[in-house]
Amino acid sequence: MSLKEWMQATRERTETALNRYLPSPDHNPKRLHEAMHYVCMNGGKRFRPILVHAAGEISGATTTALDCCAAAIEMIHVYSLVHDDMPCMDDDTLRRGQPTCHVQYDEATALLVGDALQTQAFITLAQAPVSATTTKALIRTLASASGSTGMAGGQAIDLASVGVPLNEAELEQMHIMKTGALIRAAIRMGALAGESLDDRSLDQLDHFGKLLGLLFQVVDDILDCTGSTEALGKTAGKDAAADKPTYVSLMGLSGARHFAEDLLCEARQVIAITGPSGQRLQEIALEIVQRTH
Repeated sequence: MSLKEWMQATRERTETALNRYLPSPDHNPKRLHEAMHYVCMNGGKRFRPILVHAAGEISGATTTALDCCAAAIEMIHVYSLVHDDMPCMDDDTLRRGQPTCHVQYDEATALLVGDALQTQAFITLAQAPVSATTTKALIRTLASASGSTGMAGGQAIDLASVGVPLNEAELEQMHIMKTGALIRAAIRMGALAGESLDDRSLDQLDHFGKLLGLLFQVVDDILDCTGSTEALGKTAGKDAAADKPTYVSLMGLSGARHFAEDLLCEARQVIAITGPSGQRLQEIALEIVQRTH
């Protein structure tokens, strides 16, 4: 299978899993459950679930275990988008080419959708067919990545940094938490789900995940400046309009492009150690950078 075909097949698997693990819109409270499906089943790149499955090829994890991990991390990611788009945060009206949750429904529903998706993620993860020890490790990984020292903390720093110039180290730390933590967790969860890798191999994949998370953010910053709203599925140029610190504002467009290439080179060197089983992760890293061309 080509990367494009494999990624599409993985997206379809993830959407089937999400539909299976989300509460049915036919069950009360129907409006809340309907809104949960609205935000989860409206497309998207499914980038984090794809990383779960790619790492699972290295660890030899079962597809059922990977489906649980993929659905759980996507629920966390989507909940973060729902809250991020609300008026108290970024106040955006478009996500994945459709009205954001608070626009389509209302602010209170959007808040509850995020809350419910967060808890549903851990309900889903607890159903993975792995040992109790591995379940604990998976839950700890996802919880740490989404909490105050991960995604939520990174968002707090992001909100506090509007109009504030950050140096490269400060910007990197913010994005390691805000964007990188879930990307890193996706790879670690796919690796853990196979219950076959030693600590050294897990550490290598974790380092790759850190590099990939930064690469993804640098590319996202570039696309925010160069992409269209139609192509991105979200409002283009909103970071610059909100005076948020980005890699483009820090390094310039050319500098950000060169930094992305450097990160790609380092990430591919790290993942090469895994051999043929790491091919998908190699290809994904390259695909991220090619989005800017």
